[in-house]
Amino acid sequence: MTGAERFLAGCRREDVDATPVWFMRQSGGSLPGYRKLRERHDVMHIARTPELSAEVTLEAADRLGTDGAVLFADVMLAAQAMGVELELAPTGPVIARPIRSATDVLGLRTIDAEADLGFVAEAIRLTRAGIGPRAAVIGIAGGPFTVAAYLIEGGPSRDQLVAKRLMFGSPQVWFALVDRIADATVEYVRSQVSAGAQAVQLFDSWAGSLAPLDYDTFVAPWARRILKAIRAAGVPAIHFAASGAALLERLAKDADVVGVDAGQSLRTARERLPACAVQGNLDPARLAGGPRAVTAGVERVLEEAGNAVGHVFNTGHAVPRDTDPGILAGIVDLVHERTTRAPTELATVNGPAPVRRR
Repeated sequence: MTGAERFLAGCRREDVDATPVWFMRQSGGSLPGYRKLRERHDVMHIARTPELSAEVTLEAADRLGTDGAVLFADVMLAAQAMGVELELAPTGPVIARPIRSATDVLGLRTIDAEADLGFVAEAIRLTRAGIGPRAAVIGIAGGPFTVAAYLIEGGPSRDQLVAKRLMFGSPQVWFALVDRIADATVEYVRSQVSAGAQAVQLFDSWAGSLAPLDYDTFVAPWARRILKAIRAAGVPAIHFAASGAALLERLAKDADVVGVDAGQSLRTARERLPACAVQGNLDPARLAGGPRAVTAGVERVLEEAGNAVGHVFNTGHAVPRDTDPGILAGIVDLVHERTTRAPTELATVNGPAPVRRR
């Protein structure tokens, strides 16, 4: 199978020749080509320049050998197209004027995906042309809770307390905001698929901070609207929320794949989601823990997955930006070799690091 075939089959719970692999935040980070670009350009410039975004996306997939090529973009690009003034600080997006009232929500623009976000579509087209069948191109979008929380908080937050206060205290303002976000995101993901994205991951990274019933009321209808749009466009929908163990069944509704974070059992997640593929869930901290920690972590994930069908190997959250690309490339090799139909004997847990030099 080609990498693209392997990845898409994994998402659809079909037979594969080996477990497909990609990593959240694999594009960028410490990759040499990306570091050179960062000497001349900021992150937003790279994300908004199709040739540069595609270059970074392709470098990661080619160097690491992953089955998925996740687009170098930012989850707040659609919000920016809605007229939100933001900049990307080292800690994450910073919003110049946070959304705090019904008037603020009314000031958000209705987006035209082709006109406002055409640079993302072009980056996808360039990536598809450059990657061919070697890997599937994965589009991205921010989930409704995470985007709304950024807009209300004004930037990254540990507990999303300001956002939750508005959500509980002014629910009609909250509903109007997530409605606008969902409308924009639906248009955005459709444009990505039209341009050639072969799957789309909805990153609702902060949604795991919500109680299940609050998620049902304040997030689920809008998340499901976006997921349905992805699937209606004909590609797999991947849904991810960090610390999302309490929400697994909810995240799976209208999704093809659910991302499982590193804080929960992949085996248990498989049992709870028998009709859905799962993705994950290597602890990203292991990537800096040395050879034994990396290899043991990979083998634990594969053991808990049980078999290759319906499992997409990934980290349980974003790869740290200073991760050695050789470690990631070695993990791809190790996963493929451990799960192939004719596996070869590899190093044990106490053996050398799974590092491939390219």
